[in-house]
Amino acid sequence: MRTMDRVGYAIGGVLFLSGLVHLVVLLVTGGTWLGPLSMRKPLTFGVSFGLTVGAAVWATSFLRIKPGLRTVLLSVLAAASIVEVSLITVQAWRGRPSHFNFETPLDSAISTTLASGGFVLIAVIIGFTVAAFRTVQTRSMQLALRFGFAALVVALAIGAAMIATGVPEARSGNATVAYLTAGALKPAHAVPMHAILIMPGFAWLLGRTRWPEPTQVLLTRIAAAGYGLLIAGTIAYFAVWTT
Repeated sequence: MRTMDRVGYAIGGVLFLSGLVHLVVLLVTGGTWLGPLSMRKPLTFGVSFGLTVGAAVWATSFLRIKPGLRTVLLSVLAAASIVEVSLITVQAWRGRPSHFNFETPLDSAISTTLASGGFVLIAVIIGFTVAAFRTVQTRSMQLALRFGFAALVVALAIGAAMIATGVPEARSGNATVAYLTAGALKPAHAVPMHAILIMPGFAWLLGRTRWPEPTQVLLTRIAAAGYGLLIAGTIAYFAVWTT
């Protein structure tokens, strides 16, 4: 295992653990699970970013990509993830909204940093997605990697759309509208987010069976089609719901 892999898994584990810590905080304190001030935010972001960083380290190990470039991209991904989760956690403990909050210079700087970090993540994942289309692996794993990274790009693009729709409302003084509008897209953002873990994991498990490669490819295609329909259906539903 490369050094970057160990570091990446460690960072993913710490982020995931931070999410679980806030789950305990919620359960012990009986705090609210709703709203922009809830400890649910560091919980969900910690768990999601922890899983994403770990999944990215593992999935990119199958890619045909120069080790140096992979290390750079994973380093940027890990650093951006740390910044995102840390700032969201800080704001939660300050009792301040982390997103769409421009009430003070500090809040504004944090919100802007979080938004900028999202675009950094998109750039990194696009780089991995391009590499996924050059992958030399079994056909089932190749399909799973391409689908997983493409779905992650979709998830991050929806996240960018949430920011693009919420920031103007927040800056014009309609913070409540910003949270409601962007929040409505959370399921459409969450569903494709973890395809990068689920689909390659599914292909990896198939590779441990004695089924022939054509059967594994067929099952992976069926899984990808089903997951794709779920993503499309979720996006379509909440796009209609928000209009």
